[in-house]
Amino acid sequence: MKLAEGTQDVGKRLESLDALRGFDMFWIVGGSWIFGNLHAIFDSPITRLIDRQLQHVPWEGFRFWDLIMPLFLFIVGVAMPFSFAKRLARGDSRKKLYTHIIIRFFILFVLGMIAQGHLLSYDLSKLAIYCNTLQAIAAGYLIGSIILLNLNIKWQIGVTSGLLFLFWALMAWVPVPGYGAGQLTPEGNLAMYLDKLLLGSFQDGTTYTWILSSLAFAGTVMVGVFGGLLLRSEKTQKQKVLWLFGAGVLCVMLGLLWGIWFPIIKHLWTSSFVLFSGGLCFLLLGLFYLIIDVWGFRKWAFPFKVIGMNAILVYMVTRLFDFRRIGDIFVGGLADRLGSWNGLIQGLAGFLVIWLILYWMYRKQTFVKI
Repeated sequence: MKLAEGTQDVGKRLESLDALRGFDMFWIVGGSWIFGNLHAIFDSPITRLIDRQLQHVPWEGFRFWDLIMPLFLFIVGVAMPFSFAKRLARGDSRKKLYTHIIIRFFILFVLGMIAQGHLLSYDLSKLAIYCNTLQAIAAGYLIGSIILLNLNIKWQIGVTSGLLFLFWALMAWVPVPGYGAGQLTPEGNLAMYLDKLLLGSFQDGTTYTWILSSLAFAGTVMVGVFGGLLLRSEKTQKQKVLWLFGAGVLCVMLGLLWGIWFPIIKHLWTSSFVLFSGGLCFLLLGLFYLIIDVWGFRKWAFPFKVIGMNAILVYMVTRLFDFRRIGDIFVGGLADRLGSWNGLIQGLAGFLVIWLILYWMYRKQTFVKI
């Protein structure tokens, strides 16, 4: 399967992909505000479970909230075969395409520094160079683009597997001064050692790792690329759905199996985490594709589509502004009367402000792309 192959019209957007992107962003820009406040109101085992799933695992393991970031990278990967094929079909040269890739890489990296690296504080003592989801996307996108544009599907799978095995081998066998080899503790792992060594005072101070983990970020993007290539293939819709679900189950199983020796740790973006989260992403993509593009049930996904069409924009503005404060203009006066419902209403109001702005942009066909 090559990039130029496929029956999917390169000019036609997959509504399921826009909806899935919007579903992912929903949790970032408002879903966590809304559902995270249910437990304060109802205090039941179900709301307690929801509240727990909307918090990251402290170190090893997996919860729903740990899926949000890899799903973002996965979706970027799914879109790449479509966007690259479209550019090549309209006559863009490889040089022009690579120029676009490099420019996009730098824009995403700088936006990441703005969103989470305190770039706009103009204070070097606060600056973190590599610390954000958009920068993980930038790294994965750059590496994934090189793989996708230069190798056939067999080599793509081989190189992606090689990246995951290389990351595991380095983490397992390269000793860290003062800790030795194979340590997967927050302070004793190789990825953290390299971040502190290379970034110095510009390291973000968290237990998340970035530089060496870029190998694994690329793995997640490439898992998405394989989903995109599948959706562009000559297979029937039914076959595509079965392949997506089958790939999802297989990746989840492989991730759990590898996790016995190389645990599922989001902070490190371990290879087992790539496979396990990638499998869940495959299952979600298969579900959205089946319901929206195969069965044709689209109306329910429209609110997600509105968000998904301006995903980078809404991500950035919600990193820079707390829309709940804007929502308080309308509902803040009710705080004393709402009691335990105040957090939920405040979250709903903030999210509604964001969504209405995005809806207005959608109606005006105004989409911010990088």
